[in-house]
Amino acid sequence: MKLDYRTDKKITSGKAYPQGASLEKEGVNFALFSQHAEAVYLLLFEKSDGEPTDIIPLENRTDNVWHAFVHGIEPGQLYGYKVKGEYNPAEGLRFNPFKLLIDPYAKAVTGKVKHQENLIFGYDVNASDKDLIMDKRENSHIVPKSIVMDDTFDWRGDKFLHIPMNELIIYETHVKGFTAHHSSGVKNPGTYLGFIEKIPYLKELGINCVELLPVQEKFSRDFLVKNGLKDYWGYNTIGFFAPESSYSTQHSSGCQVNEFKTLVRELHKAGIEVILDVVYNHSGEGTELGPTLCFRGIDNPTYYRLTGKSNQPYRYYQDDTGTGNTMNIEHPQFLQLVLDSLRYWVEVMHVDGFRFDLATVLGRKQNTFQKDAEFFKKLVKDPVLSKVKLIAEPWDLTTNQQGNFPNGWSEWNGKFRNTVRRFLRGDPGQIQDLGWRLTGSEDLYNDSRAPCNSINFVTCHDGFTLHDLFSFNSRHNEANFSNNKDGPHESYSWNCGTEGETDDIKILELRKQMVKNALCCLFFSLGTPMLLGGDEFMRTQKGNNNAYCQDNEISWFNWDFVEKNRDILEFCRKVIAFRKKYPVLQSDTFLIGKDKNGNSVPDIAWFGHNLKPPLWDNPDQKVLSFQLDGSEDSASLQDYHLFIILNSEHKTHKIKLPQHKGLQWNRVVDTSLNNGKDFLSEEARRPEVTSDHYLTNPKSIVVCISHSTEQ
Repeated sequence: MKLDYRTDKKITSGKAYPQGASLEKEGVNFALFSQHAEAVYLLLFEKSDGEPTDIIPLENRTDNVWHAFVHGIEPGQLYGYKVKGEYNPAEGLRFNPFKLLIDPYAKAVTGKVKHQENLIFGYDVNASDKDLIMDKRENSHIVPKSIVMDDTFDWRGDKFLHIPMNELIIYETHVKGFTAHHSSGVKNPGTYLGFIEKIPYLKELGINCVELLPVQEKFSRDFLVKNGLKDYWGYNTIGFFAPESSYSTQHSSGCQVNEFKTLVRELHKAGIEVILDVVYNHSGEGTELGPTLCFRGIDNPTYYRLTGKSNQPYRYYQDDTGTGNTMNIEHPQFLQLVLDSLRYWVEVMHVDGFRFDLATVLGRKQNTFQKDAEFFKKLVKDPVLSKVKLIAEPWDLTTNQQGNFPNGWSEWNGKFRNTVRRFLRGDPGQIQDLGWRLTGSEDLYNDSRAPCNSINFVTCHDGFTLHDLFSFNSRHNEANFSNNKDGPHESYSWNCGTEGETDDIKILELRKQMVKNALCCLFFSLGTPMLLGGDEFMRTQKGNNNAYCQDNEISWFNWDFVEKNRDILEFCRKVIAFRKKYPVLQSDTFLIGKDKNGNSVPDIAWFGHNLKPPLWDNPDQKVLSFQLDGSEDSASLQDYHLFIILNSEHKTHKIKLPQHKGLQWNRVVDTSLNNGKDFLSEEARRPEVTSDHYLTNPKSIVVCISHSTEQ
């Protein structure tokens, strides 16, 4: 295809900002950054798989932004770019004017990339020098087209909820997997609209925040497609502004935008916030042998961190992410794109915050993590982004910076996950670290942050589900076609005596008991709890602890388990309700007796055996108990205490209870007991615990409460 001027539309110079396709009254302004390009061409299409109707050179260039205003363009117009420049991979330049490119600022695309005859690659895959030789075949018909969108939407008075972090109950889930299974019973399974039908379920469970796995447009890598798999989780982003098209009903081009907005509006209406898991550390274009879909063909040295050898200094991609490339956050253009993207999701799409995948990459200065990195400074000063929830996954392939993120950031607490798992399994030497984790990880976050900045979790999408954590000692990832070598080798799991499925009643009962133990650790700890979706009814992935490519029943929620494991679902609902009722469990200050102003705050007392201090350094101590003083919470809950016993041993322990004048202990939770007795309602908390001790069964957690006034 010759890139000759071809249009009968009126073209004027336009402007360099905002970048992307901006709809105005008389048409659309197109703006694309490319510092190293020789020429940029805008292609307009009528059909997603058709030939271009118009080819328009962007002849105006301001601060390396190529721009033009096309009159008469309306919402729904399909477009793409071709960029001409030097093809010299050794020097980092990979321009290929034969390849159609997605606009980095596209607000929607027409669908998924077609893996056809290797046309998505900018190099000749059959050449001996691989990526050094340009592929000169056209591919416009197989590349998704960017769509001009109108931001107008009927929000019906939607407002941000601004729920305090310490009051959040986060539910991590996948938009498609939540309802894709036939058992979900929704009208539009696996979609944004299908998700809406399950909002009453989330409300009843007690959820007030969903953390959605990536919903920005994703790309499934070639080797997955060849094996009949897909990128299910969505961590190979190819469009930072565009909602994932496959989660829409696909009733019309670009409908994913308004359908996503509808989901957010309805979640807010139900009192549920929306946090997006976002991936700005790498893109779906992979290594130097990956496809040319967007950034690589627009301006490779701008968007990626490049490395190489002496005679090929910029041929390869720095890989701090384990995915083949690392985005160049230190370049002002990519930094601007990230900030523009985040603002778009807040201001136009109304989301409440973000969880940043491999967030340490965004804090690198000259390959070293720094708290004062430009990205962090920009967020603090931004009038929009400084007000939303910011959560870091505080590690990447080469560094773990847990506890080191700036003020205002929360962090996924990997230490909480590992320590709770190891303690419940019965590993020696865990109680000292467990003490820190159960009380908000003051050792990590007492730097002008609070317990709520610790995002506590026992399981997440990345690893075993809670059911599988206590059903498998080893990963079973054969379905991933990686010879069972992918995914975490050590998960601190325990199969309770038999690997995988079993009919042994005692083992099945023990597994449920262990699940209840994990739920108690999660929700009765200071910090912000995050529940992996489906754990509340013991969803299984059949031992797969890296189901990133399993867009099928391995990953999808099987809602038949709701009835099969309703006892666990009801236990989880009661645990969440109990946490919400007793503010001491949501303390926004560390339990030190006094806050910084000298005011009283809920306090804590630790015990080992017989009310003696714990032997923190004794690796053989596997029983720990503590008392929380909630007497200062409020007048309506005056003079109450919580006493929590954690027994990870395989034997029974007689645990003494603290005594308080005028107060009696009532048992609330005993995870060793059967459904109906394991979590007592207030009316059932009789008779009172009249003795001075509680007989704590093996591998169990007990919660008692004492108060002077009945609620």
